[in-house]
Amino acid sequence: MRRLVALHHLLFRFRGGFLVRPVLIALGLGAFGAVLSAVEEAVPAVGRLVPRVLFPSSSDPQVAQVILACVATSTMTIVSIVFAILLMTLTLASMQFSPRIIVSFIQDRVTQQTLGMFLGTFAYCLAALPATRSLPYPFVPVATVFGAMILALASVGWLLFFIHHVSQAISVNHIVDRIAWETEAVIDEMMPSPRRAGSREEEPVPAEAPGVPVLNRASGYIRYVDTDRLVALATATGRSIRVLRRVGHFVPAGVPLVLVSGPHPAARTGDDVLAAFEFGPSRTMEQDVEFGVLQIIDIALRAVSPAVNDPSTAISCVDQLSRILIRFASRELPPPVLRGRASAASVSVLWPDFLRLVDVAFEQIRLFSKADLAVNLRMMRALTDIVSTLPDAGWRRALAARGRRIVAGCEPRFEEHELVELRERLASLERAAAEFR
Repeated sequence: MRRLVALHHLLFRFRGGFLVRPVLIALGLGAFGAVLSAVEEAVPAVGRLVPRVLFPSSSDPQVAQVILACVATSTMTIVSIVFAILLMTLTLASMQFSPRIIVSFIQDRVTQQTLGMFLGTFAYCLAALPATRSLPYPFVPVATVFGAMILALASVGWLLFFIHHVSQAISVNHIVDRIAWETEAVIDEMMPSPRRAGSREEEPVPAEAPGVPVLNRASGYIRYVDTDRLVALATATGRSIRVLRRVGHFVPAGVPLVLVSGPHPAARTGDDVLAAFEFGPSRTMEQDVEFGVLQIIDIALRAVSPAVNDPSTAISCVDQLSRILIRFASRELPPPVLRGRASAASVSVLWPDFLRLVDVAFEQIRLFSKADLAVNLRMMRALTDIVSTLPDAGWRRALAARGRRIVAGCEPRFEEHELVELRERLASLERAAAEFR
């Protein structure tokens, strides 16, 4: 199990950015071009599989060299165009929406595959060029050259598809929907079990026992916690481990990160504990549900700012936030205490709770949109939708209280006739909160 977790973590780290996937595709196509040309030279019958009408100059090495060289140079020209489009898109998204959503663009598979496609076509042609020669005897890898022509046509089609994809990707509704989808995927992975009827928000956690703190050594945001590794370490040492910060928190160097029960642990034990954490200069979506919510909030806050004044975008963000909260509430939180085989060994981990996530999602929007009736009306509807899915009476009452807070914030800013619909939606929210499913 630990190996699977480590492999998944490694794949998550490598799937982001413009390096790993494009390079792998380019290396694959380049290797394919070299192998295919070598096979053609060893087995001439392979070249005869290509109909002569598709490549009538199959006996002229110079024609083949010109074709391969033209495809390679034109492909690199297209690569420069693709990079220009990407830089323009990243700049536009960062300035218009939020700098934090750049990660979503960089991890976009279509973008990575586009770069890999063009770089791979270039590598394919370079790998095939040495096999096309006139001395000591003329040889033309017909199938390889024909493959380069197919790749050139495919690259043109892929460029059109990429431009279409980018035109959709910079749409704010598409951006917010993508972030919500990625956040739901994190929720499903971190909380795979559906919420059981009658389960509580938090299981009782043992009272904090005295322990020896293990100090953090590298400042940064917690991106990943390998709980399986911590449980294995607790089992091996017979100690209890309490994690003091959760994923997404910033932990400066020298600040206690975990408490280890028993006498002062050996230096190696402290190193093993710290090795279960990954830190970085920014948050990621690997285990951090709240980070996905914050990205959508950034877009909503910019939309309700006086400089932008775009309530439609803010409403779209509220809709997607309600979708995330409904998914989160439908899942069972991981146990706060993980135990190994030894009865004394346990690992206490902090997980996000539902009501805190609700406050993170709506509180800032509520504070900065008091003068925007449309956004407040949509928040009331979103709270009603969320309440209608909640089996927990405490949660329902808490969300009704947050609805009353929204109305109270709007009352000083609007006339009585403007508040009628808002109060009607509050009444609907309170009725939904009073009904038990």
